[in-house]
Amino acid sequence: MATATSIVRYPTAPLSRKVTISDQKPTPFVQIPQFPRKRSRFTGLFASLHDSDGRDNNNNNNNNLSNKITKAVGLEKLFDNSPYDIVSKDSLLHPRPLSSTQFSNLLSDDSCLRVAYQGVRGAYSEAAAEKAYPNCEAVPCDQFDAAFQAVEKWLVDRAVLPIENSLGGSIHRNYDLLLRHSLHIVGEVKLAVRHCLLANHGVKIEDLKRVLSHPQALAQCENTLTKIGLSREAIDDTALAAKYVAFQKLKDTGAVASSSAAEIYGLNILAQDIQDDCDNVTRFLMLAREPIIPGMEKPFKTSIVFSLEEGPGVLFKALAVFALRQINLTKIESRPLRNQPLRASDNSNNGSKYFDYLFYVDFDASMAEERAQNALRHLKEFATFLRVLGSYPVDTTMI
Repeated sequence: MATATSIVRYPTAPLSRKVTISDQKPTPFVQIPQFPRKRSRFTGLFASLHDSDGRDNNNNNNNNLSNKITKAVGLEKLFDNSPYDIVSKDSLLHPRPLSSTQFSNLLSDDSCLRVAYQGVRGAYSEAAAEKAYPNCEAVPCDQFDAAFQAVEKWLVDRAVLPIENSLGGSIHRNYDLLLRHSLHIVGEVKLAVRHCLLANHGVKIEDLKRVLSHPQALAQCENTLTKIGLSREAIDDTALAAKYVAFQKLKDTGAVASSSAAEIYGLNILAQDIQDDCDNVTRFLMLAREPIIPGMEKPFKTSIVFSLEEGPGVLFKALAVFALRQINLTKIESRPLRNQPLRASDNSNNGSKYFDYLFYVDFDASMAEERAQNALRHLKEFATFLRVLGSYPVDTTMI
């Protein structure tokens, strides 16, 4: 087992347990050690909710702030007795949650943050990480799971990972990892995806016979690639495809990737914006070890996951708790419950079974709002499982 003192940090080397490119010189990878639960050196980054409450009680002019904090932490009382919530047993060692205002202030000085993303340099995820946290140190990871672990093991401060694309749909792997790990959603960022056809210098479009890229990128550029007459080969990452073409000095092979990948790996851009649909946007989640305290000073979104018993109208009943309170649902996604994918029906005498699902829901409301707290209190009455993944500011920008 590696110790903390044996870790070598490489800003451009993916966090991984193994080397994935066999034709390159071995690159030292950052191992993920089992750190003890010691977090005191980061405590200064977080606000102490209890200390804030004490100061508010001594200052009559801050009664409004105290009331907002009381509303914001109402969810904590709502789920005090829930067996499904993740409750820290070593609270003295854990930093306090950030308020949304403090979180915004921290983002303005994020040059000290290390942010994990999946892929290699030049990936769209790297651009999303830099949009979410300008001037941060972006740390590549070879797999989504490695990015989750890097945050949990305190190797990085945040992770920025894709959750859905406007053309390709949801990234199911990350939905599953959200439930498996104990990280919190603290924000979102939307990134416009603009694909380019890249090749080595001196190579023309008519010289190409095949093109490499991620399966989603190839599908999003299908019409353009068909017109050119290129065969398509899938690879794990768009930027990795560009890196492979450059390092192998291929003359008959191109890559579909970003313009930044072309710059990083010294490739020529043969064509820009080759995606079939210009409205190609990927939504990324910003993940942290601790949640932020939701506020009401700006638009907020809340993400939850829950499961239900089988029965007629049960899902309708679950969604009605939001409709009754005029809460808009922006997304609903179902995923099989892995530990118990099949369950015997209680109302069946013939031993029939049904699929057991988890439902991921995003809705437009802050958990500081009483209507959102009441909706989840209502949902908890008949849900077999309920967990709040995060309540966070909505990204209203687009690049």
